[in-house]
Amino acid sequence: MAESTKLDLIDNTGKKAGSVDLPGELFNATTNVPLIHQVVVAQLAAARQGTQSTKRHGEVAGTGKKPFAQKGTGRARQGSLRAPQMRGGYVTHGPKPRTYEQRTPKKMIAAAILGALSDRVRNGRLHVVSEFALGQTPSTKVAAGLIAGIAKSRNVLVVLDRNDDVAYKSLRNLKQIHVLPVDQLNAYDVLLSDDVIFTKSAFDAFVGSKTAQEA
Repeated sequence: MAESTKLDLIDNTGKKAGSVDLPGELFNATTNVPLIHQVVVAQLAAARQGTQSTKRHGEVAGTGKKPFAQKGTGRARQGSLRAPQMRGGYVTHGPKPRTYEQRTPKKMIAAAILGALSDRVRNGRLHVVSEFALGQTPSTKVAAGLIAGIAKSRNVLVVLDRNDDVAYKSLRNLKQIHVLPVDQLNAYDVLLSDDVIFTKSAFDAFVGSKTAQEA
């Protein structure tokens, strides 16, 4: 089992307020790039609506009369106005509503998330803060200043506890900040972000859920 490491815990003023343990089995995992790629492709495929639809031969309404005489016009013979080469005709081999979902085992999804987060840890781009506001009053100014002091990158992912309404309200108007509840954390959003910031409550929930799964 990999050894645990320490990570500074930052308070809402940007100062160190302690430390948190990073379990080695979670945050020192192997970053398997082909595995992560497969999981991300499956996630993006599942997000496709799959509602595109075209009419096939038996679905196009219209007359069965020949457009013009078989001979004497100088044009290629045509048998129906509903043919695929005619305007308003059916579509040959056209798309129909379908699902693009790919079966991805839960262990692969979990390994992809841990691999992506471990990569952020190894590059010093994972952070944990105590909270994003002063007390129970939302403050975009406090949240923006805190993030600016922690992450110098352009794209930042903030992971919150689902019930942390104060933090949600403090962050929702900040551009380039992507906010996710901890139970929706996924490898794709981690990869899109240069820095990942957990609140302490979200971090504890994430570690607790992963530890319970391995138990």
